[in-house]
Amino acid sequence: MAGRTASVARKTNETDIKVRVDLDAAGDASIRTGIGFFDHMLEQIARHGRMGLEVEAKGDLQVDAHHTVEDVGLALGEAVATALGDKAGIERFGHARVPMMESLAEATLDLCGRPYLAYHAEVAGHLGELDAELVEEFFRGLTAKSGMTLHLELVKFGNRHHGIEALFKAFALALRRAVAKTGSAIPSTKGVL
Repeated sequence: MAGRTASVARKTNETDIKVRVDLDAAGDASIRTGIGFFDHMLEQIARHGRMGLEVEAKGDLQVDAHHTVEDVGLALGEAVATALGDKAGIERFGHARVPMMESLAEATLDLCGRPYLAYHAEVAGHLGELDAELVEEFFRGLTAKSGMTLHLELVKFGNRHHGIEALFKAFALALRRAVAKTGSAIPSTKGVL
């Protein structure tokens, strides 16, 4: 299980992002994006996904958080894909339902190499400096670069903080299950993912 790590740097005119993942670490996180609530959500991925995650992001926050959030998703997706390599021995599929007080979220994913996001979470408003609509942009970037199929649904919520946090926790648990080493073969009848 050693060696499932990757570092990705993404620099544009709008952002400068550095991401490092270790799929077999114990949930250690060092996150600095300049967007407090987003940092908190990325910490959920590390903790509940039981992975090491370092994110250093500088973006054009004077405009808004959009570019930073989207580009962190792109960089994290690329890092996860790189860390997985040929995906030999992984479980491949992951599913989780997470309650958080009045909220209930569900995540189902397949590390199949085919990027697709089905996002069903009608949350409006702001969570600190983070516009709730940017959560979808983060997951869209992550799925595009990781090559995963991801279905996320906020089944019910009353408090937007609880709802979005439940989504991130459900994603983290589903990812942890999907990347788990359960054998040595590539989990596909095609022989490649």
